[in-house]
Amino acid sequence: MKKNNISLALVTGAAHRLGRVFARTLAKQGYAILLHYNSSVDAAESTASALRSLGAEVILAQADLADADSALGLFSVVDSSPHPLRVLVNSAATMQPADARTLTLPDWDATMNLNLRTPFFLAQQAQIRMRDAGGGLIVNITDVGAEKAWSKFPDYVVSKAALQSLTKVLARSFAPSVRVNAIAPGLVLPAHNFPAEEWERLIERVPLKRPADMSEIASALEFLLKNEYITGQTITVDGGYSLL
Repeated sequence: MKKNNISLALVTGAAHRLGRVFARTLAKQGYAILLHYNSSVDAAESTASALRSLGAEVILAQADLADADSALGLFSVVDSSPHPLRVLVNSAATMQPADARTLTLPDWDATMNLNLRTPFFLAQQAQIRMRDAGGGLIVNITDVGAEKAWSKFPDYVVSKAALQSLTKVLARSFAPSVRVNAIAPGLVLPAHNFPAEEWERLIERVPLKRPADMSEIASALEFLLKNEYITGQTITVDGGYSLL
């Protein structure tokens, strides 16, 4: 029988970057953390150690989310946990530069599989457990780019726009027991190998003239955890970038 005094939160891509921030936020709120990672073993272990120092229970779980069977394995871990699953944060994503004129179908599919299909599949599985446990919260991490037409990241922006739409569909479908919302960060961290001069140019365009602090993204998750009358919404934390 599951213990009800502690709840479980599954965070995908939790080894580093924003995923690590969301895992830490949930750990500080008293959740046991199912910390998903794919290939970042060292970063995952470092994050787990940091969370345990906060007193949190942490379960490390490796999975290639592009593979449905591997992703499903996360729920074997969920089902073996003594704690009920109450939160899922779909943070894992890929963002690779591309040109719509030359983007290959395999690359398109790889982005859609991780950024869109996987959050849908995980949400579908999570809501079964959450419903049976009395309710829960699913948070999809989208992007301010979902409202833009970034020509250098065509598959990425389409995947995030679709994820934002999926958030609304799932919110209606999973209500009233499970809430589904999204957080759309603006400029927080540059993508891997993103040119420094281009990053500075983007920051200068932001009305607030700076990137977001990690704590400012974390506070959006804290808000969604506490306010149980919000579902189907996207909280944009972008310093005004969406105004451009």
